[in-house]
Amino acid sequence: MSDETLLHVGGEELEYCPRCGAPLVVRLIDTEDRPRLMCDRGHILYVNPKLVIGVIPERRGRILLLRRAIEPRRGAWTFPGGYMEIDETTDEAAAREAHEEVGLHVRVVELVGVYSRPGPLPGPGVVSIVYRGTVGAGKAEAGREALEVRWFIPEEIPWDELAYETTQWALSDWLERRGQWNKRA
Repeated sequence: MSDETLLHVGGEELEYCPRCGAPLVVRLIDTEDRPRLMCDRGHILYVNPKLVIGVIPERRGRILLLRRAIEPRRGAWTFPGGYMEIDETTDEAAAREAHEEVGLHVRVVELVGVYSRPGPLPGPGVVSIVYRGTVGAGKAEAGREALEVRWFIPEEIPWDELAYETTQWALSDWLERRGQWNKRA
């Protein structure tokens, strides 16, 4: 990374201010502790992590995972999740992602954990918020972002084929606390 540019979360250089279109330069600002992208009109462009919301759907002692149909990590397993939209809560985002990706209505029950991975390399920095959710009736079907969907008992989770570190961390936390949740049910 040069002194004149900062990399965007996708790795490309950012050149212009999204507010006014003026060129961006890297400056150390008196009120900041690190260099920031700034235009000559004083607009600061903060390059922050993406907010990813996921849900681990549960039914009869099994969890639902999907095999990704899109990059990055096409063919790897994960639970339903994706970027949060501007007009929704985290609970709404989790339920929406489950419906879009696996065709099920999931009732978000409680937080599994919050996980983060810095960027910009090897990809965008993310803050991942993962919930557990229950599924009533209905058949899981692969949406346009999934090659397949499958229910797994905990012993069958394909650990070596999971899409992301955050997927592994969340599923590990889910497994660790599963007994506590079952006692309360």
